[in-house]
Amino acid sequence: MRDEDRRQLDRVVTLLGDVLGADLVGAYLFGSAVLGGLRPESDLDVLAVSRPTTRDQRQRLVDRLLAVSGRRSPEGRWRRIELTIVVESEVKPWRYPPRFDFRYGDWLRGELEHGNLAPWPTTTNPDLAALITMARLADSPLLGPPPADVLDAVPHDDFVRAIVGDLDTLLGDLDGDTRNVILTLARVWSTVVTGAVRSKDAAADWALDRLPAEHRPVLARARAIYLGEEEERWDDLRAPVRAHADHVVAEIRRLTGGVR
Repeated sequence: MRDEDRRQLDRVVTLLGDVLGADLVGAYLFGSAVLGGLRPESDLDVLAVSRPTTRDQRQRLVDRLLAVSGRRSPEGRWRRIELTIVVESEVKPWRYPPRFDFRYGDWLRGELEHGNLAPWPTTTNPDLAALITMARLADSPLLGPPPADVLDAVPHDDFVRAIVGDLDTLLGDLDGDTRNVILTLARVWSTVVTGAVRSKDAAADWALDRLPAEHRPVLARARAIYLGEEEERWDDLRAPVRAHADHVVAEIRRLTGGVR
């Protein structure tokens, strides 16, 4: 990890401590930073465990995260931050679907900048099963005790339900967030088949070997963009993008018996 990435993570940990104080139980790094290394377009993924946040705390978190996520600095562009806060008593003991208390991501920036501190339809989110699983596997505390001490293990069936249950939402984002959707589908497919949680580029490598030839160019493009080898461009592959996504989703559903 680059020194500037570590400094940015230190900023996140500091702001969590400043805002949440004694309510903060722990903060845990997961995602690309611990799954094969950060790539040029990788986010910094942090899962925090705390007591319930207040509106004032959420506003202060938003104000400070907006200032450090994806912005320019003398060192270059800071990485985008994805922060999820869960309340300890709502995830331990484990129950499905899990709930979150607060979420920050740059895809929410517009809503957050306009004062909407909860731009999500519900705080129940199956995807947290995957986040918690990855945080436990990463075992990379930024602050507090090891993640296994504060987060229960997610049952395998709940983990699979979580990563498969979001497929319709992913497909809905295909046009606006093509690269991430294509790479996420590859990751879901590889995890369903092998049980392993891979980085996005490693999952793409796995999937490229198993795709029919006509569907490989889309994933190869997404992987190259993610690794900084190509510029973001999809205008020449719009029809193949949809066909690729439909093929991978159909394969995932075939393997999981159509779980939604």
